[in-house]
Amino acid sequence: MTNVNGIRYDKLEKLLWSVALPGFGQLLNKKYVKGIVLIILEFVVNVMANFNQVIILSFHGEIQKAIEQTNYLWVMFYPCLYFFAIWDAYKDGEGENKPFAFLPFVFSAYFATVGVVYSPNFTIMGQLIGPIWLPILSVPIGIAAGLGVKWVLLKVSSFKS
Repeated sequence: MTNVNGIRYDKLEKLLWSVALPGFGQLLNKKYVKGIVLIILEFVVNVMANFNQVIILSFHGEIQKAIEQTNYLWVMFYPCLYFFAIWDAYKDGEGENKPFAFLPFVFSAYFATVGVVYSPNFTIMGQLIGPIWLPILSVPIGIAAGLGVKWVLLKVSSFKS
């Protein structure tokens, strides 16, 4: 398969399908049981958290209504499920996996989960951010933290060799 900046097309395709819906990347990787389990978990968490309604309200700017509609006990599971599915599809895709490549995915899940926790009352310039936008805004911070930790671990491991 042709490479683009070191990422194989098929590996990137599986990652992006998993971004669209957790479990799709696994199905493309021929991990059918894992893919079906992730799709079922996606639907269960989505329905129990009232996630689609919360997304719609958030996109319409009705943040307070979105907060009221959110089942936080269920939505807390979503970032870890989502980023695990993305990482797993990427990892199982064709191609080599580099050391500590999982860290940006893991830290994204951590930071998005923290974003969910603080979303009912976190404001920026007096504007309530809510249960969709604050976790999304937390992802780049998680990616940066994961890349930073990866960089440190690679430096430490290179000194030991």
